[in-house]
Amino acid sequence: MIFGKLMRAVVSGARPKTLAAGVVPVWVGGVLAWKLTGAFDWWLWVCTLLGALCIQIATNFFNDAVDGKKGADGERRTGPRRLTGTGEMCFGQVMGLGGTFLAAAVFFGVFLFLARGWPMLAIGLPSLFLAYGYTGGPFPLAYRGMGEVFVILFFGFVAVMGTVFVQTGTWPVEAALLGGQVGLLSAVLISVNNFRDREEDGLVGKRTLAVKFGPKVAAIVVWLEVKVAALLGVVWLMKGDPLFGLASLPIFVIGMRIIWGVLTLPADARMNRLLALGAVELVLFAGVFHAVAVFF
Repeated sequence: MIFGKLMRAVVSGARPKTLAAGVVPVWVGGVLAWKLTGAFDWWLWVCTLLGALCIQIATNFFNDAVDGKKGADGERRTGPRRLTGTGEMCFGQVMGLGGTFLAAAVFFGVFLFLARGWPMLAIGLPSLFLAYGYTGGPFPLAYRGMGEVFVILFFGFVAVMGTVFVQTGTWPVEAALLGGQVGLLSAVLISVNNFRDREEDGLVGKRTLAVKFGPKVAAIVVWLEVKVAALLGVVWLMKGDPLFGLASLPIFVIGMRIIWGVLTLPADARMNRLLALGAVELVLFAGVFHAVAVFF
């Protein structure tokens, strides 16, 4: 019974519904690398995927611990329950779980370093540090309105371009374009989350963009993320890869629904459905991209 309760808590703290943001960049980065070169190393791809997931899960645990300690996940929270904020686990236990997953990320990163050398350190070390620095440390990004920038950079450009580099040893421009789209779609999840939690975040000094500039600007941020991600599909057409532009179709359909929801729904638990739509949008984008690469 105790073990089962612990495992349920660990799974809950890992936030499985958010893990698409860690899977998708490695997924589409691997597909792009295969499409560009015709070669694919399954072992390196698995190490990349597991390393990315471990960093994301570690970030989620650190976020849970730090936000809980600062009072950002208290009784007023309208999103999913958190371990530290509800007292289900203590601060040290949750931090320990984060450290465990960070150590696992280092383990998988060793194989990537052996395959590709120092660029893996340039990618890996900042990623490891910011797993904690996103909400903790002397300059927590999430508390300074830089959450969206962090996600676009690390869950978009770094993750996609890094995956392609691991597979090919090169930095093609296509990887940057794809990374921009994935990063923006992943940032939608953070922006909607911050839009929903802006009142509670403001009470504990968590100065997200939604807190700093209010709901109108927060809605515009979501609008821009969706629109720019969709318009980058046009760049594929301009580059002579029109079929890859088809991957943007789910953005036009689901993204419009997310924008409408942000403009019309109250900032409460009803916004959780927009987070689910954002995850679906991200996965469908990856699925269409993969299908186009394989069948055309």
